[in-house]
Amino acid sequence: MTDEEPTPVPAPPPMRASNEDRERAAQLLQTAMSEGRISMAELETRLDSVYAAKTLADLVPVTSDLPGAHLSFVKPVSAPVTPPESALSMAGGVPRGKLVAIMSGVERRGPWTAPAHINVVAVMGGVELDFSEATLSGRATVMNVTAVMGSVQIVVPAGLTVIVEGVGIMGAFEDKVRQSYGPGTPSLRIKGVAVMGGVEVTANRGPIAP
Repeated sequence: MTDEEPTPVPAPPPMRASNEDRERAAQLLQTAMSEGRISMAELETRLDSVYAAKTLADLVPVTSDLPGAHLSFVKPVSAPVTPPESALSMAGGVPRGKLVAIMSGVERRGPWTAPAHINVVAVMGGVELDFSEATLSGRATVMNVTAVMGSVQIVVPAGLTVIVEGVGIMGAFEDKVRQSYGPGTPSLRIKGVAVMGGVEVTANRGPIAP
């Protein structure tokens, strides 16, 4: 009898990254920038890589040198995560966008298309975003904000659920609307950090574009 060599077992395919994985990596980077571990330029470069990541392994080199990263972006989950019912397909919408104000100002008001994922950076500058006449790219909009000695003003209409999860470090995240509606209504989730700066959400009670 001849010994047969065992058939090699193929490696499992790379695990795809979810929106939640990308947002967790982005929040880790923003915290690292606020602690002085990475520069503003590094933050912008790494955020671009995070939102371009297709697999969990793609997130590892972007975050592996930061505390708290561990191996959370390479551990496969036991079951696929079902997307929330509030999320819409991005057909015809804008998946991602970036607004940067460095010693300058950026405004979005009137009719404009809000991307599903928005990175906002304000360094000694100001950003004003008015969603009153905005067309959303999906039911769920996520905004990552980094304000360093700068300000970000966000105006929201009635009918839009607002979730504010930002952290202020000698600065403030202020949610002055505190509005929440039932399942299926559009939502805006605001994350990030304000370092000696401010992020403020105020209300405009007009209708929101579908």
